[in-house]
Amino acid sequence: MKGRTIAVGDIHGCADEFEALLAKLALTRHDRVILLGDLVNRGPDSARVIALARRHAHRALLGNHELRLLNFRKTGDPSHLKRSDHETLKQLDDKDWAYLAAMPLTHHVPELSTVLVHGGFLPRRAWRHQPARVVTRIQVVGPDGEPHKRSEFPDAPHWSDLWQGPPFVVYGHTPRREPALSRWSLGIDTACVQGGALTACVLPGRELVQVQAREAYVAA
Repeated sequence: MKGRTIAVGDIHGCADEFEALLAKLALTRHDRVILLGDLVNRGPDSARVIALARRHAHRALLGNHELRLLNFRKTGDPSHLKRSDHETLKQLDDKDWAYLAAMPLTHHVPELSTVLVHGGFLPRRAWRHQPARVVTRIQVVGPDGEPHKRSEFPDAPHWSDLWQGPPFVVYGHTPRREPALSRWSLGIDTACVQGGALTACVLPGRELVQVQAREAYVAA
């Protein structure tokens, strides 16, 4: 029996919602759960999210929040950190750090011509060779052709508006109230930590499964 590939958007420490989503998905041993990064920070229980991920997920991809924590651990430079990161640092043990350090950048599902990633890709470049600083952080493509946050260039196009597949890309990182579907991509960060929903995309049919946030843990 062939199982499902299930992509889950940004969890951000929302362990209760993640547990509820896993229950709603009614996983079988044939399913593969792929987490799209940003498991940690901002929400209430990053360590419990990692524990659930270790138990139920086939793979968790590197997000910009994990990358930031790993950079701090490697360098000891506190300039890598933001305020909410310090609470996460208190929660993590050596097994958690090993889990974060082993996160790959992408997950390819070749039979569906689909790639899963945290942030996205620069258009018109080969997806396989794009570095962590791009694929974990990109939202818009700036006038310089480089990846930027939406806050830096509010009028710049989102990378997904310029992406011409194949492959089809399922991504997180850019929070929206509703999933963002275009011809060649699907964004499933639906702002759970800000009071939205935690969203899963079930392949091959791209069925969406959601649970609502129990509360807004941070301001939108």
